[in-house]
Amino acid sequence: MATRLDCVVIDTPDPAGLARWWARALGWTPMLVEDADWPEDVSVVPPDGKPGIELVFVPVTDPKQAKNRIHLDLAARTAQEQADIVERLERLGARRVDIGQGEVPWTVLADPEGNELCVLDPRDRYRQTGSVGAVVVDAIEPVSLSRFWAAATGWTITDSGPNGAALHPTAEPGGSADAVGPYLEFVPSDEPHRVKNRWHLDVRPLPGADQAAEVERLLDLGARRAEVGQAGAPPEQVTWTVLADPEGNEFCVLCTIG
Repeated sequence: MATRLDCVVIDTPDPAGLARWWARALGWTPMLVEDADWPEDVSVVPPDGKPGIELVFVPVTDPKQAKNRIHLDLAARTAQEQADIVERLERLGARRVDIGQGEVPWTVLADPEGNELCVLDPRDRYRQTGSVGAVVVDAIEPVSLSRFWAAATGWTITDSGPNGAALHPTAEPGGSADAVGPYLEFVPSDEPHRVKNRWHLDVRPLPGADQAAEVERLLDLGARRAEVGQAGAPPEQVTWTVLADPEGNEFCVLCTIG
């Protein structure tokens, strides 16, 4: 059995407001998370039949402390579309930021709460991904970390080398090359994990699988248990298990559906 990548979770003091911003940025749909343990959670999902990955915005009071270790790369089919996306996001309240990228063909922006994102130059590999070309993770050892996440997501490693590594969901059972969603990419970084990630990934066991068994499987692969404040919640509300990957990035193993 295995887990599958379920969603990207974003900490924010204003889940509804930031979800509306990202819905407009991506052309997706915001909605309340119907089965959420916390009623303030808001989800943003791609339109029916379109590729993408669910974004879930959850309430926190902690301020952003550092550059996010996880961010989204937005795809563009032409140079003009790239420029149009940048202009549109700036009108919505995004701003250009310098994170040390130097002269690059993509544009680095930050959303209204300071969360970094990139608007990519046209690249063939992202033509079938929809608005989000990739979910990008900073890593000290990208290749090694990609192996862990291949086991956690069930996705296939498509690229692996000195410039990073990438996973792709095409090889999933029932996967379609026409709607494959974003890549999961690991890029080199000299900065280790120091504070709780403001963006994190959640995985979920396949229907009928045992959540506890999947937690143990991921622990055997190098994860560890993590405390991010869930111990203070009523036990009946905590249906997920919080772990950290081998580089300390927090993630949740959600309860099984079906």
